[in-house]
Amino acid sequence: MTSSTQIAPNSLPARGAPAPAFELPADDGQIYSLRALAGRRVVLYFYPRDSTPGCTTEACDFRDRHADFAARGVVVLGVSGDSLASHARFRAKHQLPFPLLADTDHQVARAYGTYGAKRMAGRDYEGVIRSTFIIDEAGRIAAVYSPVKVAGHAQAVLAALSVA
Repeated sequence: MTSSTQIAPNSLPARGAPAPAFELPADDGQIYSLRALAGRRVVLYFYPRDSTPGCTTEACDFRDRHADFAARGVVVLGVSGDSLASHARFRAKHQLPFPLLADTDHQVARAYGTYGAKRMAGRDYEGVIRSTFIIDEAGRIAAVYSPVKVAGHAQAVLAALSVA
């Protein structure tokens, strides 16, 4: 399997900068916004597609460490351009304990610099670049991971939260 890689730099928010505001529907029927999450640390991770091998591995890694994130008071949110119905199936199939947000027009991904030029199997196209942001209680970017390699990523994010 050929993995996708970023071929053009995107404008990612810098560490310490205010996190771009968002308000998105989730598969649990709620609307999640940065404003409503003020005062809490958030792991906001962008992934390309539900039910693909890398995205499933990443989601399941966050699932398997969810109790550790929750014990630190951290909210985990997954974001992709898939529909709420797709998110609901994916979440149910893999028993994900955190909501998946539908960014169907990719506006939030663009605001975070995670939607852009990619290359896979010699083909150039636009898509979501797997990326993760830790947002602090004040709504500022505490850490940026982009592009993300799935293996060991959730553990690395958890470790960064432990020292913060």
